[in-house]
Amino acid sequence: MRQVALDTETTGLDPRAGDRIVEIGCIELINHVPTGEIFHCYVNPERDMPEGAQAVHGLTNEFLSRHPTFMRIADEFLAFIADSELVIHNAGFDMRFINAELKRLGREPLSLDRTVDTVAMARRKFPGAQASLDALCRRFNIDTSARTVHGALTDARLLAEVFLELVGGRQPGLALVRSEGASPVPSAGPRGREPRRHEPTAEEAEAHARFLERITAPIWRA
Repeated sequence: MRQVALDTETTGLDPRAGDRIVEIGCIELINHVPTGEIFHCYVNPERDMPEGAQAVHGLTNEFLSRHPTFMRIADEFLAFIADSELVIHNAGFDMRFINAELKRLGREPLSLDRTVDTVAMARRKFPGAQASLDALCRRFNIDTSARTVHGALTDARLLAEVFLELVGGRQPGLALVRSEGASPVPSAGPRGREPRRHEPTAEEAEAHARFLERITAPIWRA
């Protein structure tokens, strides 16, 4: 089963107000586990970067001006995600931005039905608890020490780990899978053994009799 953990960084919160994607990070998952295959790119938004957004992800106008526009990376991005299910934290947000970019190019939008929203998963599993990516990383003891600012690829990697925990950890569904190359544990099999003697030997019977003689007024002689 192929899935893609996906995250974006943007110039703001609303594509209808002209906000654009500035970074896309994707992690390939097979049976919920990252394979090491990724798609990552920075995107020239063709507009100025608001100070508030820059404070979140650290991407400047100067830096992004040296990178391709969404039109230039759209085919590669779509080829990577193909028809796979998309694992996204707060899927509605990222999908609105992706579909706004696709609409500018006259492309068909991606259906929200093909997404798995880890915010919704977390709220079902931990009702009333915080469901942010940071909160879930803390809950599952996932190391975020290398993350100084938000980044699409970094957050997609963290998301992949969170998703794995939400579906049940390294053995989803408690399925027991033998590691590749592991040696099977040999079966003990039936083993013959000498029948155990239950009657005392002559020496044991004599020792027992001597012991009984040392007991004063035993109840069995009353």
